[in-house]
Amino acid sequence: MADVESFQLDHTKVLAPYVRLIGAETGPKGDVITNFDVRLVQPNEQEIPTAGLHTIEHLMASLIRDRIDGMIDFSPFGCRTGFHMIMWGEHSSEEIAKVIKASLEAIVNTIEWSDVPGTTIESCGNYRDHSLWTAKEWSALILERGISSDPFIRKVI
Repeated sequence: MADVESFQLDHTKVLAPYVRLIGAETGPKGDVITNFDVRLVQPNEQEIPTAGLHTIEHLMASLIRDRIDGMIDFSPFGCRTGFHMIMWGEHSSEEIAKVIKASLEAIVNTIEWSDVPGTTIESCGNYRDHSLWTAKEWSALILERGISSDPFIRKVI
């Protein structure tokens, strides 16, 4: 089996919340894709409840694209501690951390239920499993802790 970088990371050494550049890959035509670990809560100590994580995922899909060009995907980790963020081009962890912070601030301060995309049976594969209240609660906790641009040393942006 192929080695997966994320499974090589010592999850007992990281200090969440943080943004970590997992890697950059250059395609055959020279296009660069970067992959980030957007860790919102401490691994093996906390996990965001599924309904809140699902709502954060749907909101971030739009909020991030409003704040930076080139996002390909923002997908939750199965462990419910954060997300993979895939981007076109090369970006720094600090740049992405600022975008994540601004997007979480929007969830806490301005988002209402009518703003959450993809919450109907036609637009979501599990439309009944959403919670804006939980998304707001966890986003506020994450912001209170501060988002670091380094996974091992707290460099809060």
